[in-house]
Amino acid sequence: MKNLLKYFRGYGKEALCAPFFKILEAAFELLVPFVVAAIIDRGVPSGDKVYIVRMCGVLVLLGTVGLATTLAAQYFAAKGAVGFCTNLRQALFDHIQSLGFSERDLLGSSSMITRLTSDINTVQSGLNMTLRLMMRSPIIVFGAMIMAFTIDFRSALIFLVTIPVLTVIVVGITLFCIPLYDDVQKKLEKVLLSVKENLVGARVIRAFCKEEQETEKFSQRNDSLCREQKRVGKISAAMNPLTFVIINLAIILLIYRGALEVESGALTQGMVIALYNYMSQILVELIKLANLIISIPKSLACAKRVSSVLSVRPEMQNGSDKTVDFGTEYALEYVGCGLRYSGAAEDSLENISFKLKQGETLGVIGPTGCGKSSLAALAPRFYDCTSGEVRVYGKNVRDYDLDTLRGAIGFVFQKNRLFSGTVRDNLSFGAENADDSDMINALKSAQAWDFVSEKGGLDFEISQGSSNLSGGQTQRLCIARALVRKPKILILDDSSSALDYATEARLRSAISKLEGNPAAVIVSQRVSTVMHCDRILVLEDGRCEGLGTHDQLLKTCAEYREICESQLRASEGGAAS
Repeated sequence: MKNLLKYFRGYGKEALCAPFFKILEAAFELLVPFVVAAIIDRGVPSGDKVYIVRMCGVLVLLGTVGLATTLAAQYFAAKGAVGFCTNLRQALFDHIQSLGFSERDLLGSSSMITRLTSDINTVQSGLNMTLRLMMRSPIIVFGAMIMAFTIDFRSALIFLVTIPVLTVIVVGITLFCIPLYDDVQKKLEKVLLSVKENLVGARVIRAFCKEEQETEKFSQRNDSLCREQKRVGKISAAMNPLTFVIINLAIILLIYRGALEVESGALTQGMVIALYNYMSQILVELIKLANLIISIPKSLACAKRVSSVLSVRPEMQNGSDKTVDFGTEYALEYVGCGLRYSGAAEDSLENISFKLKQGETLGVIGPTGCGKSSLAALAPRFYDCTSGEVRVYGKNVRDYDLDTLRGAIGFVFQKNRLFSGTVRDNLSFGAENADDSDMINALKSAQAWDFVSEKGGLDFEISQGSSNLSGGQTQRLCIARALVRKPKILILDDSSSALDYATEARLRSAISKLEGNPAAVIVSQRVSTVMHCDRILVLEDGRCEGLGTHDQLLKTCAEYREICESQLRASEGGAAS
């Protein structure tokens, strides 16, 4: 939690001014009962209207100054809370960007979204209230007690008993609620996860007629969140009635004792009214403090969750080498590479080795789940090998600066992602300084220029989730985004699965003629996609079952031959039907 305080940097003045002005307001408010007592004891009995008007003017002055200090405190508290949370949100976003794929897999996207939005907003609200009330309420409470002692010692003992009892109630409920609010936020994450999955997978849900099941699943999570919120709400809500009961009992006792003291002549009527006003001030402030205390556990729980993400340190350390020797014999080398994901019981890859020269193409094929995408992700260091090493142009990828390494690699993911905006905006992700001619050439190589030019060219607006594009069009734009940077190594992770055979053939031909003659790794489940590669790597359960040309593997690799025969039978069956 302490590591969050540094985000107050630049807002120290606001953090000090807000409570300072609230202390001033509290001081002026504590003077009001004394002025009222003076009016009752001196002005009213003597009928001195001038004195009464003068004292009323003092009350107006105290009210005006109090209002001014309140507005100042509100301004500084709001500015400090918003500024702090702005810094915190930016730092959290930057930190998430610095995390590797392993850490993001463990945290989960819905959890990170919740902490960036809901949790930080809750922290902001709690901090705002804390800056305004944390100093004011205790000063009013204890100040009223001290002022009561200056009026009558024996009557002030009622204050001395009441305040500790109230403190025990408030602190006890607060400590009990902190872990409950943490549970509420965890259940909120599950609700957000359900919403996200339903929005992203809406078409899949409808295609399989799973609307009712998903609605029931969401309802269960939502009801669970509702029950937990009601539970903690009931416990927190008990604070107000308990404080009301205790304060009102104290007021009854105070008035009873005050009446006896007035009858005996030990106190004046004005003094009793002042004592009553001080007790009322304590009541009002404790209600405010109770509301603050209710928000503090929730804010602390949310701050703890934000801090837990900030405390996650990326396992992958950035290298320092910012130079790439493109004249090295081999562009890409895998030497005994193995990979085990964090928390997994078994390796996803075992002892994978191959070498790829500039201009050569390597096809990677195998059944679903055999580790093809995992193998592709090692070259740009999305994940690090747990054994062996990956070399790019003769150097271990761990030695490279990540921007330098990834700047030399064009990567197209299996799951296509385009951002809302123009085609130009999306292609600029590949190369910020690319001009229109570079982008058009990349689109032509990716077989995407025909439909892009029909839709309005580079200024065509892509909607959120690329819903105004087909799957094949999205894939081709993702390939163009990788090609526009003119990479030295091109990795296509099953990125042409939505293309027809003719378009895919033209794409292969265009890749073979790319400027710079990049080394290419083409991951696919189609034999037709990889059969023309210089070499083909056959994966089975994370192990290399064969490495060679198409003709060689047909003779030597039973797994590859089985894949070819199954796809051939499928194509013959489709033709017959």
